[in-house]
Amino acid sequence: MEGATVLVVMQQGAAETEVQAVVAAVEARGLKAHAIPGSERTAIGVTGNRGAVEASAFESLPGVLEVIRVTHAYKLVSREAKAEDTVVDVGGVKVGGNRLVVVAGPCAVESLEQTLAVAEGVKAAGGHLLRGGAYKPRTSPYSFQGLGEEGLKILAQAREKTGLPVVTEAVDLESLDLVEEYADAIQIGARNMQNFSLLRRAGRARKPVLLKRGMSATLEEFLMSAEYILSEGNYQVILCERGVRTFSDFSRNTLDLAVVPAVKRLSHLPILVDPSHGTGRREKVRPLSRAAVAVGADGLLVEVHNDPDRALSDGPQSITPEMFASLIGELSQIAPVLGREL
Repeated sequence: MEGATVLVVMQQGAAETEVQAVVAAVEARGLKAHAIPGSERTAIGVTGNRGAVEASAFESLPGVLEVIRVTHAYKLVSREAKAEDTVVDVGGVKVGGNRLVVVAGPCAVESLEQTLAVAEGVKAAGGHLLRGGAYKPRTSPYSFQGLGEEGLKILAQAREKTGLPVVTEAVDLESLDLVEEYADAIQIGARNMQNFSLLRRAGRARKPVLLKRGMSATLEEFLMSAEYILSEGNYQVILCERGVRTFSDFSRNTLDLAVVPAVKRLSHLPILVDPSHGTGRREKVRPLSRAAVAVGADGLLVEVHNDPDRALSDGPQSITPEMFASLIGELSQIAPVLGREL
């Protein structure tokens, strides 16, 4: 990704053969081509160069409209690469665009009974995707670490019962292989945001990736991590703000809602907000959810547990299915004011 990168913008209605001819011309120069289709025209990002790319090498090719220089360190995730919003398909659920998406479920999969109870509550309330951790990277090695592949099988059963597509976290290369097999989207957690080998593997996956912001990451570092995934060919990436570490002593983290409009300005990728990890306090989840939607988030990632006081992981920040249903009711009133659908 070193050096000044260019974007080859194709003419509206350019033939697929013309697009492939540009791709071939890029690869013939030892560079990497990334065809990014849009609603009106296709753009081809050129990466892998260590110096300036000679624009004239591509400008005269059939179907090419223009060749522009990409100025940001992150190339493929930027608005320069793609002006329109990316919409990611997670098991038939569209994330991004005009619709708000709510991802909900337990922090950790504890049992089939617990997961089904929560999943059915999420489905009944109007949630769109089911989240749940089969692998849990915990601060303490003595805390519950998750059920592993058995947890993934439970999530698959919950999907079969409710129809909710599944989002779950991979913590290393081995678990990513299994998550890709069982889930509809692969989550890369905050602690792995700069695990570059894991990001590259996620970039070669056949499933969408939900990338959470690291607890001390800057906006540029966040977008550069997404760039790792796109640079490997997986353009189906969803960003997620989950709070950053500050001096605050009244919440687990500080939910940085200002990052949402900043991402919207700089990147075409959709962004969700996780008010559960962002606050660590059950009573703060609903008001911060409302605020996240108000600043332009494409959806929420919320932890829901049918018995949070006995949860094996993150009980204090988990809301009950009843509270979740109430939240959905509030969001259904806010969304139309912002010109969004729930």
